[in-house]
Amino acid sequence: MDYKDTLELPNTTFPMRGNLPQNEPKIYQEWGKREYYERILKNRENAKESFNLHDGPPYANGHLHIGHALNKILKDIINKYHYFQGKKIFYTPGWDCHGLPIEQQVEKKLGKEKKDSLPKSKIRELCRKHAQEFVEIQKKEFLELGILGDFENPYKTMDFAFESEIYKALCEVAKKGLLKERSKPVYWSWACQTALAEAEVEYEEKESDSVFVAFALKEDALTAIGAKELGLDQAYCVIWTTTPWTLPANSGIALNPNETYALTSDGKIVLHSEVEKLSAINVVENQILKTFKACILENTHAINPLNGRDSKIILGEHVASGEGSGCVHTAPGHGEDDYFIGLKYDLPMLMPVDDKGCYDETLIREKLFFNPDEFVGKFVFDAHPRIFELLGKNLLRHAKIRHSYPHCWRSHQPIIFRATQQWFIVMDEPFSKEGKTLREVALAEIDKTKFFPDHGRNRIRAMIENRPDWCISRQRDWGVPIAFFKDKRSGEVLLESEVLDFVAEIFEKEGCDAWWNKEVKDLLPQKYQKDSDHFEKIYHILDVWFDSGSTWKAVLQSNLYRSGGYPASLYLEGSDQHRGWFHSSLLVSCAVNEKAPYKAIVTHGFTMDEKGEKMSKSKGNVVVPKEVLKEFGSEILRLWVAMSDYQNDQRISNNILKQVGENYRKIRNTIRFLLANTNGLESLEVTSFNPIDLWILKSARECFEKVNALFGEYEFSKAIQELTYFLNTELSGIYLDICKDNLYCNALSSEERRASQSVMALICGRLFGLLAPIFTYTINEALSHTQSRVVLESCGIIKEGDVFEILYTPLPSFENPNLNFDELLELRGVFLEQIDILKKDSKIKSTLEVDLAVPQKMAEFAELNLWLMVSNVRKEAEGEVLAKFTFGGENYRILRAQGHKCPRCWQFVSQKADEPCERCQKVLEER
Repeated sequence: MDYKDTLELPNTTFPMRGNLPQNEPKIYQEWGKREYYERILKNRENAKESFNLHDGPPYANGHLHIGHALNKILKDIINKYHYFQGKKIFYTPGWDCHGLPIEQQVEKKLGKEKKDSLPKSKIRELCRKHAQEFVEIQKKEFLELGILGDFENPYKTMDFAFESEIYKALCEVAKKGLLKERSKPVYWSWACQTALAEAEVEYEEKESDSVFVAFALKEDALTAIGAKELGLDQAYCVIWTTTPWTLPANSGIALNPNETYALTSDGKIVLHSEVEKLSAINVVENQILKTFKACILENTHAINPLNGRDSKIILGEHVASGEGSGCVHTAPGHGEDDYFIGLKYDLPMLMPVDDKGCYDETLIREKLFFNPDEFVGKFVFDAHPRIFELLGKNLLRHAKIRHSYPHCWRSHQPIIFRATQQWFIVMDEPFSKEGKTLREVALAEIDKTKFFPDHGRNRIRAMIENRPDWCISRQRDWGVPIAFFKDKRSGEVLLESEVLDFVAEIFEKEGCDAWWNKEVKDLLPQKYQKDSDHFEKIYHILDVWFDSGSTWKAVLQSNLYRSGGYPASLYLEGSDQHRGWFHSSLLVSCAVNEKAPYKAIVTHGFTMDEKGEKMSKSKGNVVVPKEVLKEFGSEILRLWVAMSDYQNDQRISNNILKQVGENYRKIRNTIRFLLANTNGLESLEVTSFNPIDLWILKSARECFEKVNALFGEYEFSKAIQELTYFLNTELSGIYLDICKDNLYCNALSSEERRASQSVMALICGRLFGLLAPIFTYTINEALSHTQSRVVLESCGIIKEGDVFEILYTPLPSFENPNLNFDELLELRGVFLEQIDILKKDSKIKSTLEVDLAVPQKMAEFAELNLWLMVSNVRKEAEGEVLAKFTFGGENYRILRAQGHKCPRCWQFVSQKADEPCERCQKVLEER
């Protein structure tokens, strides 16, 4: 007789292989439809709690890279976690559509000459078209990752109503008195011909000219230091700079009021502490005639050797010791510190450089060189060799140095500091009800925000504490204009609510293009039209960080999207957004509403190759999401995200993804085993649990509680480690292995068998609820292959349904096993070590071939034979002893099994050879 046919073998249609690349796209296409977002909202319409993650807009330019995938999958896992916990979730994906990169792409296609000949409205139309094309491309690529959200109604910063909301946010800031127009040095990209915000500046290595230059003292300064009494006809302040091109615009020399200065024997003034160092490189002589405090030179003068103009000697705390000479060349038109100290001392602000980084006619008008004509039109960095010639003997030392220098994030060219007329949001003017500044309000809100990881708070805090006023104006075509009117008669800006609201309404209907397409009179309300000739438009456009920084207003506070309330439950982006989107959103929200737009912030690191190196096409180490999906499927990518310590930089490669795929395979096989052995189970049997059942239920409950708590803290990698340890070691490695005999060989009606199935159903349902945020596709597939009402109920599914019907509930508590399973696990480990030796020595092939003689204490555990998977446990040690070991100070004997091998269950417990054992015989008779 073939006893195999009499066994209750596992049965499921859930396949061992997922064939994810082939099968996922069909399902994801369905999920991308509007009704799925409608459905998840409807499923939780009566939920007591809600959760909304406000999407940081990716830029609508180019295909998705692996960083995009990491970001969006993380968001999706978090959203779904809260959904499966029973909360009402809101998620409106969005896109940043304005800004320079799109404009550059359009210029690239057209050619610069053609672009310059086209009207602004045409350029903007082409930019809009380019952005829309990539919104559609990226939307499709996000859906391929299994992301769920309102993709049928995403937000786009270029939508007319959205542009109007951005403009309204700007108007609110202006009404609070926080918006100022002034000439001030800003980071200037000569390559892109626009001002840059701090967030648009990256620091890269640059080779610069380092020069020490002697500025001869005028009579008032010579008198102050008593030069004549020391026998000196002339003396000099020695300045040091790495931007010699700014020397013609010099109007001051700053000294540190708290430091001691020295006059050397060759008439040079430098910091006393730097004399030795500077003498070593032949800048000064190493002999000091006199030391003095800087204050004696305050408001005296030196002479700029390039043009003979006065350079006022001033005092500034910003002057550092330890580098240079301690005498700081000050050009208020070319530096932040220079600008502020220049205001204090009323220094002339000279700025002889045009948008392209070339010297302009200001050189001639202000006589900033003795021979200014030869420099007009010359690119400033190229002017250095000639400047050095003209300095002559005043150039004390010239060297090349490599240092970290600010570069434009788009062109990757070094920037310059350049004073221009720009619009700023001021940080330090009181404006709130309590008389607080924007800086103070923002810092107070940071303290109320929860950060994951917590040190993110310190990072953004330091940035807000130290940041200058925010330059929000740009000199480009594609963006939201700073759409204000200036009165030509007074120079005043018209900020009447009626005018601003009228413009906002036009933008809502026609978009911002109207600012360029319409005449001034058509953009003014009726009562202002008679004076329209006296008003001119301001054509600056807003920094795109202001666009994205006001999305909370346009999305969370408008009725245009189903996106949850304000402030958002969570913002989640890369750690670079502490100085980007988190930062700009905080400032705009605090300026308008005096509160942060978020309750919590999660940050992630960057993606690297498997060696921890940055990805680049030239290195050939770029991992493209589309290729990953083609080879592995999105579930593997999602598991990679969940397993990664995302708060730091993550490594990814084909080899890493193969290892992740192996983890997925193990989890999938565990699910398959659970489904196969609970197939058709209609009701639970919870009164017949043996101690092993109770042990695994307790372990599962403790594990699931810990995993769920870690998910709630967004500690996914730690949660997955806990879960996979439980699944691989305790559930699959011990319990499911132990249960095979019970499941396959006991009768269908057996209470023991139904108890094991019930354990599996209870665990399976909770496992589905925990894994659904990560493996939404796989759990959905698994549910379509279960015929067990109990498994569905354990998932929180009332009748039937797909993955989106799951509602996670904790595993119920059952009585604790009355045995010490920590001790039993140790015993199992020691026993299996002996078994391994016996197998290696070819004495046995299976644990079923042995009996175990145990001390009285252990014999009381009736299921010990199941726990160790031996044929029999007995007190006496009769028969062939295969091995001995001591555990807990007592002796154990591994004996060759006394019974015969049962041809049905393979246990050595039959009375006669080739005959079924008593248990199997009974089952066969019942069948």
